[in-house]
Amino acid sequence: MELFIAYLGFLLAAYAVIANDVIQTLGTFIASNQKRPWWMLWAFAAGILSITLVYGWYTHSGDVTYGRLENIPLPKTMHWWYLLAPLALLVITRFGIPVSTTFMILSVFSTSQVIEKMILKSVLGYFVAFIAALGLYLLIAKKVETKGALRLANWKSNKQFWLAAQWGSTAFLWVQWLIQDFANIFVFLPRQLSLPELLGSLLVILLITAYIFLSKGGRIQEMVNQKANTRNIRSATIIDLSYGLILYLFGTLSTLPMSTTWAFIGILAGREMAISYLLKDPKLRKTYKVIIKDLAKVNIGLAVSILIAYVISLLNT
Repeated sequence: MELFIAYLGFLLAAYAVIANDVIQTLGTFIASNQKRPWWMLWAFAAGILSITLVYGWYTHSGDVTYGRLENIPLPKTMHWWYLLAPLALLVITRFGIPVSTTFMILSVFSTSQVIEKMILKSVLGYFVAFIAALGLYLLIAKKVETKGALRLANWKSNKQFWLAAQWGSTAFLWVQWLIQDFANIFVFLPRQLSLPELLGSLLVILLITAYIFLSKGGRIQEMVNQKANTRNIRSATIIDLSYGLILYLFGTLSTLPMSTTWAFIGILAGREMAISYLLKDPKLRKTYKVIIKDLAKVNIGLAVSILIAYVISLLNT
Protein backbone atom coordinates (compact mmCIF):
# COMPACT_ATOMS: atom_id res chain seq x y z
CA MET A 1 0.00 0.00 0.00
CA GLU A 2 2.82 2.42 0.86
CA LEU A 3 4.50 1.66 -2.46
CA PHE A 4 1.25 2.39 -4.28
CA ILE A 5 0.89 5.72 -2.45
CA ALA A 6 4.51 6.62 -3.31
CA TYR A 7 4.05 5.89 -7.01
CA LEU A 8 0.68 7.63 -7.12
CA GLY A 9 2.20 10.60 -5.31
CA PHE A 10 4.97 10.75 -7.91
CA LEU A 11 2.45 10.69 -10.79
CA LEU A 12 0.33 13.41 -9.23
CA ALA A 13 3.34 15.56 -8.29
CA ALA A 14 4.94 15.15 -11.71
CA TYR A 15 1.83 16.29 -13.56
CA ALA A 16 0.97 19.07 -11.09
CA VAL A 17 4.51 20.48 -10.92
CA ILE A 18 5.10 20.37 -14.67
CA ALA A 19 1.66 21.78 -15.54
CA ASN A 20 2.01 24.65 -13.07
CA ASP A 21 5.74 25.36 -13.13
CA VAL A 22 7.02 24.54 -16.61
CA ILE A 23 5.52 27.71 -18.12
CA GLN A 24 8.08 29.69 -16.13
CA THR A 25 10.82 28.30 -18.33
CA LEU A 26 9.10 27.33 -21.57
CA GLY A 27 6.26 29.87 -21.58
CA THR A 28 8.07 32.52 -23.62
CA PHE A 29 9.52 29.75 -25.83
CA ILE A 30 6.01 28.43 -26.58
CA ALA A 31 4.57 31.93 -27.02
CA SER A 32 7.24 33.03 -29.51
CA ASN A 33 7.22 29.77 -31.51
CA GLN A 34 3.49 29.24 -31.95
CA LYS A 35 3.88 28.78 -35.70
CA ARG A 36 6.17 25.78 -35.25
CA PRO A 37 4.71 22.27 -34.79
CA TRP A 38 4.31 21.35 -31.13
CA TRP A 39 6.24 18.09 -31.49
CA MET A 40 9.34 19.95 -32.67
CA LEU A 41 9.35 22.13 -29.57
CA TRP A 42 8.64 19.10 -27.38
CA ALA A 43 11.48 17.07 -28.92
CA PHE A 44 13.91 19.90 -28.16
CA ALA A 45 12.79 20.15 -24.52
CA ALA A 46 12.55 16.37 -24.11
CA GLY A 47 16.12 15.81 -25.26
CA ILE A 48 17.50 18.35 -22.78
CA LEU A 49 15.32 16.95 -19.98
CA SER A 50 16.51 13.39 -20.62
CA ILE A 51 20.18 14.38 -20.60
CA THR A 52 19.80 16.45 -17.42
CA LEU A 53 17.95 13.68 -15.58
CA VAL A 54 20.32 10.88 -16.59
CA TYR A 55 23.40 13.02 -15.91
CA GLY A 56 22.18 13.85 -12.41
CA TRP A 57 21.40 10.19 -11.73
CA TYR A 58 24.84 9.09 -12.93
CA THR A 59 26.92 11.77 -11.19
CA HIS A 60 25.00 11.72 -7.88
CA SER A 61 24.81 7.96 -7.35
CA GLY A 62 21.17 7.62 -8.30
CA ASP A 63 19.99 10.97 -6.90
CA VAL A 64 18.29 12.77 -9.78
CA THR A 65 17.58 15.85 -7.61
CA TYR A 66 21.24 16.91 -7.57
CA GLY A 67 21.32 16.70 -3.76
CA ARG A 68 18.36 19.00 -3.14
CA LEU A 69 16.52 16.45 -1.01
CA GLU A 70 19.42 15.76 1.35
CA ASN A 71 17.63 17.56 4.21
CA ILE A 72 14.18 16.26 3.24
CA PRO A 73 14.09 12.48 3.86
CA LEU A 74 11.18 10.20 3.05
CA PRO A 75 8.76 9.72 5.97
CA LYS A 76 9.04 6.42 7.81
CA THR A 77 5.49 5.60 6.79
CA MET A 78 3.96 6.92 3.56
CA HIS A 79 0.38 7.68 4.57
CA TRP A 80 -2.41 8.54 2.13
CA TRP A 81 -2.67 12.10 3.43
CA TYR A 82 0.68 13.00 1.85
CA LEU A 83 -1.28 13.00 -1.41
CA LEU A 84 -3.18 16.09 -0.27
CA ALA A 85 -0.35 18.37 -1.43
CA PRO A 86 -0.20 17.32 -5.11
CA LEU A 87 -4.00 17.07 -5.22
CA ALA A 88 -4.33 20.65 -3.96
CA LEU A 89 -1.77 21.76 -6.55
CA LEU A 90 -3.79 20.06 -9.29
CA VAL A 91 -6.90 21.98 -8.26
CA ILE A 92 -5.05 25.30 -8.14
CA THR A 93 -3.45 24.64 -11.54
CA ARG A 94 -6.89 23.88 -12.97
CA PHE A 95 -7.88 27.46 -12.16
CA GLY A 96 -4.79 28.80 -13.94
CA ILE A 97 -3.13 30.11 -10.78
CA PRO A 98 0.71 29.97 -10.77
CA VAL A 99 1.94 29.01 -7.31
CA SER A 100 5.17 27.87 -5.74
CA THR A 101 5.27 24.12 -6.24
CA THR A 102 8.34 24.00 -4.00
CA PHE A 103 6.34 25.12 -0.98
CA MET A 104 3.22 23.21 -2.00
CA ILE A 105 4.95 19.83 -2.40
CA LEU A 106 8.08 19.92 -0.24
CA SER A 107 6.59 21.62 2.83
CA VAL A 108 4.67 18.50 3.84
CA PHE A 109 7.92 16.52 3.99
CA SER A 110 10.06 19.23 5.61
CA THR A 111 10.73 20.40 9.14
CA SER A 112 9.80 23.94 10.17
CA GLN A 113 13.49 24.92 10.08
CA VAL A 114 13.87 23.76 6.46
CA ILE A 115 10.63 25.52 5.46
CA GLU A 116 11.85 28.79 6.99
CA LYS A 117 15.13 28.55 5.07
CA MET A 118 13.29 27.82 1.81
CA ILE A 119 11.03 30.84 2.33
CA LEU A 120 13.98 33.14 3.06
CA LYS A 121 15.87 31.93 -0.01
CA SER A 122 12.79 32.30 -2.20
CA VAL A 123 11.97 35.81 -1.00
CA LEU A 124 15.58 36.80 -1.62
CA GLY A 125 15.28 35.26 -5.09
CA TYR A 126 12.23 37.41 -5.84
CA PHE A 127 13.89 40.67 -4.85
CA VAL A 128 17.16 39.86 -6.62
CA ALA A 129 15.24 38.94 -9.78
CA PHE A 130 13.05 42.05 -9.56
CA ILE A 131 15.97 44.44 -9.06
CA ALA A 132 18.08 42.75 -11.75
CA ALA A 133 15.25 42.88 -14.32
CA LEU A 134 14.35 46.45 -13.39
CA GLY A 135 17.95 47.62 -13.78
CA LEU A 136 18.48 45.68 -17.02
CA TYR A 137 15.35 47.02 -18.72
CA LEU A 138 15.97 50.57 -17.56
CA LEU A 139 19.17 50.29 -19.60
CA ILE A 140 17.87 48.50 -22.69
CA ALA A 141 14.11 49.11 -22.95
CA LYS A 142 14.35 52.30 -25.06
CA LYS A 143 16.79 50.64 -27.42
CA VAL A 144 14.84 47.46 -28.04
CA GLU A 145 11.21 48.44 -27.32
CA THR A 146 8.99 50.90 -29.18
CA LYS A 147 6.22 53.00 -27.72
CA GLY A 148 2.58 52.07 -28.18
CA ALA A 149 2.25 48.40 -29.05
CA LEU A 150 5.51 47.69 -27.19
CA ARG A 151 6.98 45.73 -30.07
CA LEU A 152 10.67 45.21 -30.42
CA ALA A 153 12.63 47.24 -32.91
CA ASN A 154 13.19 45.84 -36.39
CA TRP A 155 15.40 42.78 -36.09
CA LYS A 156 14.90 40.96 -39.40
CA SER A 157 18.49 41.58 -40.47
CA ASN A 158 19.66 39.57 -37.43
CA LYS A 159 16.86 37.02 -37.44
CA GLN A 160 19.05 33.90 -37.57
CA PHE A 161 21.19 35.14 -34.69
CA TRP A 162 18.18 35.76 -32.48
CA LEU A 163 16.61 32.43 -33.38
CA ALA A 164 19.78 30.63 -32.27
CA ALA A 165 20.10 32.87 -29.20
CA GLN A 166 16.54 32.14 -28.10
CA TRP A 167 16.86 28.38 -28.43
CA GLY A 168 20.21 28.54 -26.63
CA SER A 169 18.89 30.66 -23.76
CA THR A 170 15.86 28.38 -23.46
CA ALA A 171 18.12 25.33 -23.21
CA PHE A 172 20.23 27.00 -20.51
CA LEU A 173 17.16 28.09 -18.52
CA TRP A 174 15.47 24.70 -18.93
CA VAL A 175 18.49 22.91 -17.44
CA GLN A 176 18.68 25.30 -14.48
CA TRP A 177 14.97 24.92 -13.77
CA LEU A 178 15.11 21.13 -14.00
CA ILE A 179 18.01 20.96 -11.54
CA GLN A 180 15.96 23.07 -9.10
CA ASP A 181 12.55 21.44 -9.57
CA PHE A 182 13.39 17.75 -9.94
CA ALA A 183 13.18 17.76 -6.13
CA ASN A 184 9.48 18.70 -6.29
CA ILE A 185 8.75 15.95 -8.81
CA PHE A 186 10.71 13.11 -7.19
CA VAL A 187 10.07 13.80 -3.50
CA PHE A 188 7.75 10.77 -3.23
CA LEU A 189 10.38 8.35 -4.58
CA PRO A 190 13.55 6.92 -3.00
CA ARG A 191 16.48 9.30 -2.87
CA GLN A 192 18.54 6.85 -4.96
CA LEU A 193 16.68 5.46 -7.96
CA SER A 194 17.35 2.14 -9.62
CA LEU A 195 17.76 2.02 -13.40
CA PRO A 196 14.18 0.74 -14.00
CA GLU A 197 12.84 3.51 -11.71
CA LEU A 198 14.87 6.08 -13.62
CA LEU A 199 13.63 4.94 -17.02
CA GLY A 200 10.03 4.57 -15.87
CA SER A 201 9.93 8.03 -14.29
CA LEU A 202 11.59 9.55 -17.36
CA LEU A 203 8.91 8.05 -19.60
CA VAL A 204 6.15 9.49 -17.39
CA ILE A 205 7.69 12.97 -17.40
CA LEU A 206 8.20 12.95 -21.17
CA LEU A 207 4.56 12.02 -21.75
CA ILE A 208 3.39 14.81 -19.43
CA THR A 209 5.57 17.41 -21.15
CA ALA A 210 4.27 16.21 -24.53
CA TYR A 211 0.72 16.94 -23.36
CA ILE A 212 1.76 20.39 -22.11
CA PHE A 213 3.22 21.28 -25.50
CA LEU A 214 0.20 19.84 -27.30
CA SER A 215 -2.11 22.04 -25.20
CA LYS A 216 0.17 25.07 -25.81
CA GLY A 217 0.93 25.51 -22.12
CA GLY A 218 -2.59 25.35 -20.72
CA ARG A 219 -4.19 28.07 -18.61
CA ILE A 220 -0.98 29.03 -16.78
CA GLN A 221 0.39 30.22 -20.15
CA GLU A 222 -2.01 33.18 -19.94
CA MET A 223 0.19 34.79 -17.27
CA VAL A 224 3.07 34.93 -19.77
CA ASN A 225 0.96 35.96 -22.76
CA GLN A 226 -0.47 39.01 -21.00
CA LYS A 227 2.99 40.46 -20.38
CA ALA A 228 4.37 42.96 -22.89
CA ASN A 229 5.91 41.47 -26.01
CA THR A 230 6.63 37.97 -24.70
CA ARG A 231 5.73 36.50 -28.11
CA ASN A 232 8.72 38.23 -29.73
CA ILE A 233 11.83 36.07 -29.96
CA ARG A 234 14.26 38.81 -28.97
CA SER A 235 12.26 39.74 -25.92
CA ALA A 236 11.79 36.09 -24.97
CA THR A 237 15.54 35.52 -25.26
CA ILE A 238 16.37 38.32 -22.84
CA ILE A 239 13.78 37.10 -20.32
CA ASP A 240 14.98 33.50 -20.47
CA LEU A 241 18.65 34.37 -20.19
CA SER A 242 18.04 36.67 -17.22
CA TYR A 243 15.93 34.07 -15.45
CA GLY A 244 18.44 31.30 -16.15
CA LEU A 245 21.29 33.32 -14.69
CA ILE A 246 19.27 34.02 -11.52
CA LEU A 247 18.55 30.31 -11.04
CA TYR A 248 22.19 29.43 -11.72
CA LEU A 249 23.34 31.98 -9.15
CA PHE A 250 21.08 30.65 -6.40
CA GLY A 251 21.72 27.05 -7.41
CA THR A 252 25.44 27.47 -6.87
CA LEU A 253 24.97 29.16 -3.49
CA SER A 254 23.40 26.08 -1.89
CA THR A 255 21.43 22.93 -2.68
CA LEU A 256 18.55 24.10 -0.49
CA PRO A 257 15.35 24.06 -2.60
CA MET A 258 13.86 27.44 -3.49
CA SER A 259 10.74 28.65 -5.25
CA THR A 260 11.55 29.19 -8.91
CA THR A 261 8.08 30.71 -9.29
CA TRP A 262 8.99 33.63 -7.03
CA ALA A 263 12.12 34.33 -9.06
CA PHE A 264 10.09 34.14 -12.28
CA ILE A 265 7.44 36.66 -11.26
CA GLY A 266 10.25 38.87 -9.93
CA ILE A 267 11.80 38.92 -13.42
CA LEU A 268 8.45 39.72 -15.08
CA ALA A 269 7.57 42.37 -12.48
CA GLY A 270 10.87 44.24 -12.82
CA ARG A 271 10.65 44.08 -16.61
CA GLU A 272 7.06 45.34 -16.76
CA MET A 273 7.84 48.17 -14.35
CA ALA A 274 10.83 49.39 -16.38
CA ILE A 275 9.02 49.18 -19.74
CA SER A 276 5.94 51.01 -18.47
CA TYR A 277 8.03 53.75 -16.87
CA LEU A 278 10.45 54.39 -19.73
CA LEU A 279 7.87 54.21 -22.49
CA LYS A 280 5.47 56.46 -20.57
CA ASP A 281 2.76 53.85 -20.68
CA PRO A 282 -0.51 55.50 -19.60
CA LYS A 283 -1.51 52.17 -18.06
CA LEU A 284 1.29 52.26 -15.49
CA ARG A 285 -1.21 51.81 -12.67
CA LYS A 286 -2.41 48.66 -14.39
CA THR A 287 1.17 47.38 -14.31
CA TYR A 288 1.25 47.81 -10.54
CA LYS A 289 -1.99 45.86 -10.26
CA VAL A 290 -0.65 43.01 -12.40
CA ILE A 291 2.51 42.80 -10.28
CA ILE A 292 0.50 42.73 -7.06
CA LYS A 293 -1.90 40.19 -8.56
CA ASP A 294 0.92 37.83 -9.56
CA LEU A 295 2.52 38.12 -6.12
CA ALA A 296 -0.82 37.44 -4.46
CA LYS A 297 -1.27 34.28 -6.53
CA VAL A 298 2.02 32.75 -5.43
CA ASN A 299 1.26 33.65 -1.83
CA ILE A 300 -1.93 31.63 -2.14
CA GLY A 301 0.23 28.59 -2.76
CA LEU A 302 2.43 29.41 0.23
CA ALA A 303 -0.59 29.76 2.53
CA VAL A 304 -2.18 26.54 1.26
CA SER A 305 1.09 24.60 1.56
CA ILE A 306 1.62 25.72 5.16
CA LEU A 307 -1.98 24.76 5.98
CA ILE A 308 -1.56 21.31 4.41
CA ALA A 309 1.77 20.80 6.19
CA TYR A 310 0.06 21.68 9.49
CA VAL A 311 -2.82 19.26 8.82
CA ILE A 312 -0.41 16.46 7.93
CA SER A 313 1.63 17.09 11.08
CA LEU A 314 -1.59 16.68 13.10
CA LEU A 315 -2.48 13.47 11.26
CA ASN A 316 1.01 12.08 11.91
CA THR A 317 0.70 12.57 15.68
